[in-house]
Amino acid sequence: MIFFRLIKEGFLFAINSIIVNKLRTFLSLFGITIGIFAIISVFTVLDWMESSVRDSIATLGDDVVYVQKMPWSFDPNLPWWDLISWPAVSLDDYEAILRNSTKSASASFSVIFTRNFKYRDNAVNDAYLWGVSEGFDEIRSFEIARGRYFSPNELLTGKRVAVIGAVTAETIFEDLDPVGKDLIISGYKTRVIGVFKAEGQGGISDSGMDEMTVIPVNYAKKLVNMRNRFINSNIMLKTREGVAVQELGDEAAMILRAARRLKPDETNNFSINRASLLTQGFESVFAGINVGGWIIGGFSILVGGFGIANIMFVSVRERTSIIGIQMALGAKRMFILWQFLYESMLLSITGGIIGLIFILMGTGIVNYLWELNMHLTFGNIFLGIIISAVIGIVAGYAPAHAASRMNPVDAIGFSF
Repeated sequence: MIFFRLIKEGFLFAINSIIVNKLRTFLSLFGITIGIFAIISVFTVLDWMESSVRDSIATLGDDVVYVQKMPWSFDPNLPWWDLISWPAVSLDDYEAILRNSTKSASASFSVIFTRNFKYRDNAVNDAYLWGVSEGFDEIRSFEIARGRYFSPNELLTGKRVAVIGAVTAETIFEDLDPVGKDLIISGYKTRVIGVFKAEGQGGISDSGMDEMTVIPVNYAKKLVNMRNRFINSNIMLKTREGVAVQELGDEAAMILRAARRLKPDETNNFSINRASLLTQGFESVFAGINVGGWIIGGFSILVGGFGIANIMFVSVRERTSIIGIQMALGAKRMFILWQFLYESMLLSITGGIIGLIFILMGTGIVNYLWELNMHLTFGNIFLGIIISAVIGIVAGYAPAHAASRMNPVDAIGFSF
């Protein structure tokens, strides 16, 4: 009971001191508020970036293999000019995999390129087009907000139809319903049959399907030269149940080597990519950025901690005679120590909470203006409060210890 009474009285002393010395309190709060705002802001942005990147990678699928010309992770032993000279993945490669693959549940060929769009007086230059074959909807995750996806017959015959992204729909058609309207793509009249649900902007400025217009690949043949070795084409393969993605990648490589008649001693002139390759690469990047965030925020916190320590030394000096009287009346040294530690911790935690409130307001404004899914997580809130409390203890211990070691007689006579 005595222990809890000491805690209560020490806490009330700290509250009274903070209320009475408003300017000193403001200066202390200002320093730690800036520090917490700096470090937690960095972590909030990093968490948003990492979450957005991981979500973007997740749309690629952990069970999907991408056969492409360019690798997602480059081999330093492979000369750049060799990569450039490789042929693009072709429909012939796709047909070879369809005929021979036993480990894939679905397969789809696709090619991405840009063309000019027009609807009445609205036009978009260099808009993204994605020509796809059968199986695309079984591999790439997306949702249709309005209209529908392609029928098997539309994909097979290359009918002039399109499913457009949310941003494209808003840019071209404005307030009109795009479904059923005719979009002019490089002079070809194309019927819009659906609109993708908005996916939002990712942490690496990836708008996903929002700015993409998907058409049948057999229609895309009229808009782009499929034999061009520099086109952005790929084959997506989804694994069968119970088949490891590595096994499917090895099978695809073996089939393509045979289809392209590569000799045993020749290097693959294509790349087998998986989402895990991107994940591994970004893990090291974000680890480095996190370290940088701690360093940047650490200096801000250090400045705030020195500010609290200086203010607490001033507080001890101003209350020296009061400390002497408390000791003369029987106050223990531990009570004096905790009295000043409470004040230091209360200042630091209050400053930290204000900093967190500023971050919460900032993320709300950013989300409103740019429609980003950025949030102050519970983990970062907890981290901010813990950092504030630790800084309060560390910064306040030296002044509190000095106050607790005072001689009562000297302390009482200090003001005379």
